[in-house]
Amino acid sequence: MKIFASLYTDEDIANLVATLLKSRGLDVLTTLDAEMTGYSDAEQLAYAAEEKRCLLTHNRVDYERLHLSYIQTKQQHSGIIITPQNNAYEVAKRVGIILNTLTADEIFNQLLYV
Repeated sequence: MKIFASLYTDEDIANLVATLLKSRGLDVLTTLDAEMTGYSDAEQLAYAAEEKRCLLTHNRVDYERLHLSYIQTKQQHSGIIITPQNNAYEVAKRVGIILNTLTADEIFNQLLYV
């Protein structure tokens, strides 16, 4: 069982959020790090799923639709965390709390709001 979920941030998430989460010892990969800039939301989620990373985004509408599509087609992902566009410190704080509360297994295939 994996305790902490690894994160993948989409292009909407500020690099400062990733930096703050990394400083807390979390495993965070950004779209820029993965050379996935400019890819569609569907491609971003597929990449995150393949890499066994929970996707962090501000893009509620598209990822709710993608999550529903995954469930309907019996595909799996490592979780999606949707956060409002607050300042980077608030986003990192909220995400840090959820990742310290839930295990990677508990986040798997879930759509979470923080």
